[in-house]
Parts: sequence; C-alpha cells; structure tokens
Amino acid sequence: MIYQAGSKESNDCLVTIKKSDKTKIHIDSIVGHLFYDQILKTVEDTLREEKVENIEVTIEDLGALDYTIRARLIVAIRRMRKDV
Repeated sequence: MIYQAGSKESNDCLVTIKKSDKTKIHIDSIVGHLFYDQILKTVEDTLREEKVENIEVTIEDLGALDYTIRARLIVAIRRMRKDV
C-alpha cells in the first residue's frame, strides 16, 4: 500500500511512503543542489523520532521548508499506521 501527503505546489512537497525490506530514501528537489543534505537529515531524524524502519520514502520537493517536509512525512506515517 502507498501513502501520501502534501502536493506538487510551489513551496510544498509530495511525500510518498510504502513498506520495504529496508529503509530507502529518494529525494527529488528543485533545491537539492543546495539543500539535499538538510532534506535528508530532516527525513532521517523524523523517521527516527517516529520509530519507523523498513520503509521507502520518496520526497518530491518544490522548495518546501524543513518543517513542511517533516509535517508531510508525519502525516503519511500516521496514515500508514491507521491503515495497519
């Protein structure tokens, strides 16, 4: 099952997650050349705080701030947990 949160609007991001055999993070960002490491850290920290493992995360970022990425990821995780 695939779970999503967010949008492909300017200054937002679309977060897609699904269960996987290991944790995988894919980031496609219009500002990736400047902020890839920060986006990756935000995703990794959020997964750790939410105690989530074995998940594939795809971030399609159109300039979202860290707190937006974090919020979208948390919503997707909660949708996944609600469905389990």
